[in-house]
Amino acid sequence: MLRSRARFVYENNAYARNAVDNYVAALVGAGIRANSAHPNPTIRQTVGDAFDRWATTADADVLTDWWGLQANVARAVIVDGESFLIRTYDDGGRLRWRQLPPEMVNEAETRDLANGSRTVSGIEFDAAGNRTAYHVFRDLPADPFATTYETVRVPADDVIHVYRPTGPGQVRGVSWLAPVMVRLNELDGIEDALAVGVKVSAMFAGFLTDMNGTAADFPFEGLTNGSLMESGLEPGVLQILPGGYDIKFATPQQAQQTAEFLSHEIRAVAAGLGVPTHLVDGDLRQANYSSLRAGLVTFRQRVEAIQFQTLVPQFLRPVWEKAVTSLVYRGEIIAPDFEGNRAAYLAAEFYPPALPWVDPQKDVQAVREAIDMGLMSRRQAVAERGYSVEAVDAEIAADRDREQAMGLSFTQGGTVADG
Repeated sequence: MLRSRARFVYENNAYARNAVDNYVAALVGAGIRANSAHPNPTIRQTVGDAFDRWATTADADVLTDWWGLQANVARAVIVDGESFLIRTYDDGGRLRWRQLPPEMVNEAETRDLANGSRTVSGIEFDAAGNRTAYHVFRDLPADPFATTYETVRVPADDVIHVYRPTGPGQVRGVSWLAPVMVRLNELDGIEDALAVGVKVSAMFAGFLTDMNGTAADFPFEGLTNGSLMESGLEPGVLQILPGGYDIKFATPQQAQQTAEFLSHEIRAVAAGLGVPTHLVDGDLRQANYSSLRAGLVTFRQRVEAIQFQTLVPQFLRPVWEKAVTSLVYRGEIIAPDFEGNRAAYLAAEFYPPALPWVDPQKDVQAVREAIDMGLMSRRQAVAERGYSVEAVDAEIAADRDREQAMGLSFTQGGTVADG
């Protein structure tokens, strides 16, 4: 029920949609870069190139690539509370990953098994508490063409389960929208009521009062239908009321301090999701450099914690290790010493896209100073931009060779000097 309501809010509430999409962009951006950490530079580049080629066809449904899967998983974790991926292979035996809706893992499957094992919400554990399998429906439960509600026992090594645990022993994930769903629904109701109020206020209505009970004739010229005036009293006309009549006009009152209350509710939604307010409502009217930077500092810390405490260990590293292993066994990575040196081949570093600050020029200057002072490497700086340092260096060398061959010389300002 919670997951269904969270999906409804995400699909129908503008604030929820904006906040979730901005959260996904901050978590993975255009994609978190995985770089081989093998000590041999040649092998490191070979492994990285092979993985990048595999990444373009990582999605079993052929809807996106490895980096698109990252965004889909992050969105599912936020809205649904969790995301599942199952390992598959195409007709050529190449590794693929298919994302499953969380309801495909049978949440009603909870029972004791033999030898101290147990199944909790569709996830099977051995006596030591290790995950051994997932019980997955053959068909999506809501699929109108489903022919059976039987489940298949899938080994845990073939499934990736991503969620943010908030307490010891937690087995399934909870939507991140849970703390703010009530407020979001209330916001929708308040805005609907205000819209109706504005429409009512725009209606022109007048009331005639017979002050002494002696008036007999209708004072306005025009067509009438019973007591309803269908024409007359046109704009710009001055009409004299006969004695005994007084006229009053309806003036519906609007709710007081509505704008401030709505702003408060949106701030509460932002606090519940852990994002700056402008990432919820898109309002930057009262923002300045200092306030934006202060808000982004805390948000950056929260994002980095989720990236390296949830996405990397639960999702990115397992996919990297399984993909590299598959590429080695298929012969796409020549590694005769793989079995004896597996740890070196599977070692990787993960570089999320750098979150931009308010002033891009200062960002570049800060990165340059960090490299000059030895606080970060060029490899790390290039990887944060979504590229491999080996590929970038090769492109730079190729550019310089081509420029020299053509007699070109580019200055730092971007102008071309005579060769």
